[in-house]
Amino acid sequence: MLNRAVLTGRLTRDVDLRYTQSGTAVGSFSLAVDRQFTNQQGEREADFINCVIWRKSAENFANFVHKGSLVGIDGRIQTRNYENAQGQRVYVTEVVVENFALLEPRSARNNSNGQQNGAPQQNNGNANPFDNNSNPGNGGNSNNNAGSKPTNNNGGNNGNSGNSNPNDPFANSGDSIDISDDDLPF
Repeated sequence: MLNRAVLTGRLTRDVDLRYTQSGTAVGSFSLAVDRQFTNQQGEREADFINCVIWRKSAENFANFVHKGSLVGIDGRIQTRNYENAQGQRVYVTEVVVENFALLEPRSARNNSNGQQNGAPQQNNGNANPFDNNSNPGNGGNSNNNAGSKPTNNNGGNNGNSGNSNPNDPFANSGDSIDISDDDLPF
């Protein structure tokens, strides 16, 4: 038997994280998944699919996503029923999430530093991409020549005056780096 559901969509609300009496974490949320086709007005409709996630995965999921987050989930479809307070039988169909993937960059998920969704994360004007801390000794020179050959416009110090970052393999080497288009993988 095969019961597999793979969905990509956006959360319609924040994850409702609760704990059972035994202390097991359970998160419930709804995922808006666009349909492949448009209606007569040319608009794309969406299905709102109820999902549930358990244990440590539920806690991690609730910590990293919020309303509007784009996520991919992998799980199985489950049906259950219960009797509500009015004595009526209620039937529920939901996806039990086994794996998930966060499909947006961290900057789009955390808007804590005032950036808009999808905006690239800034490196504080530091010419050293390995060091995201501010370094007043570099003069703020940053070479962002996407798709072109690099140029050295900071007087030969490579923007590393006084920078001793152990994560940068080229720090304080004094050598210039010459890269031709043939060296690029794309």
